[in-house]
Amino acid sequence: MVRDGTGSGGWRGWRAATRSALYGTDGEGGSGTGDSGAGGFYRRPEGPAGHFRTSVHASPLFATAVARLLCRVDEALGRPGTLDFVDMAAGRGELVTGVLAALPADVAARTRAYAVEIAGRPEGLAPRITWLSAPPPQVTGLLFANEWLDNVPVEVAEVDPAGVPRLVLVRDDGTERLGDPLSGAEAEWLARWWPLPAEEGLRAEIGLPRDLAWAAAVSCVARGLAVAVDYGHTADARPPFGTLTGFREGRETAPVPDGSCDITAHVALDACATAGADAPGPAPLLTQRAALRALGVTGARPPLALAGTDPAAYVRALAGAGEAAELTAPGGLGDFAWLLQPVGIANPLPREPA
Repeated sequence: MVRDGTGSGGWRGWRAATRSALYGTDGEGGSGTGDSGAGGFYRRPEGPAGHFRTSVHASPLFATAVARLLCRVDEALGRPGTLDFVDMAAGRGELVTGVLAALPADVAARTRAYAVEIAGRPEGLAPRITWLSAPPPQVTGLLFANEWLDNVPVEVAEVDPAGVPRLVLVRDDGTERLGDPLSGAEAEWLARWWPLPAEEGLRAEIGLPRDLAWAAAVSCVARGLAVAVDYGHTADARPPFGTLTGFREGRETAPVPDGSCDITAHVALDACATAGADAPGPAPLLTQRAALRALGVTGARPPLALAGTDPAAYVRALAGAGEAAELTAPGGLGDFAWLLQPVGIANPLPREPA
């Protein structure tokens, strides 16, 4: 069996199939790891916003909250002469552009902004934003990865009739079959982080590549904070049949690795937290609802009296409240998890829900 190429009849593991479909033959993830292959879903000119709605696209309040977090990191660092902001899996630069616009003038003047993405630099992006295919080394500031890890390709395991977890193989049309039993580092990861009962049909996504990708990203932070924001799960609540799915033109669809759709799966964030941590301890996780509330995004309606004294301000405030409600909504964007890993500073956000 071939793990990273096309085997007999076009069968290969989901990791290789997803990598080819999303990034081109050699790409590894939205961080950009030097892929020189052509094509791939994420290289299309419309970018991710053409197919699914992230918090960045839902409201400028999200970028404003990230700017506030960067200011907190700046304070914790003692206001260095140069403050770095790294936008991982930057899409078309929407978040980094919004963060720079929302920063106070004195902080913006000291901020060195990076967008990390495998796609080419979009036209019209501010010249001050450095466009990279991999994160810069020695970051002093904030590295922010919004919906990056869920697009780092992973293998899928499924329990066979004998109760043995096997690698799931797939063709470009989405047809699946079971391959060899898991072994080596993948089997070890599954046993530690997502042990599957011996019940036929149970599935798991093997998050080892995401652990390695996150640990590598955190290692680029010399001092500051690394944040990953994603739909995720922890050991006490793993989904029994996995979460692999696709998105095309704003709608969820079957994951077909032919380059026509996004392919994504929720993230075992507790495993990523352990991989990126300097010392053992509880996973520093917050819901997006709690994180954004701690950063001033509450969704509270403006006082009705404002409508009488300043109707235009009331309408603006009401619209902002609606956008904040979407960003923090239970069952929606508010259920995203924020993984926060400080490096050389105290955690600038509380760990308990705000």
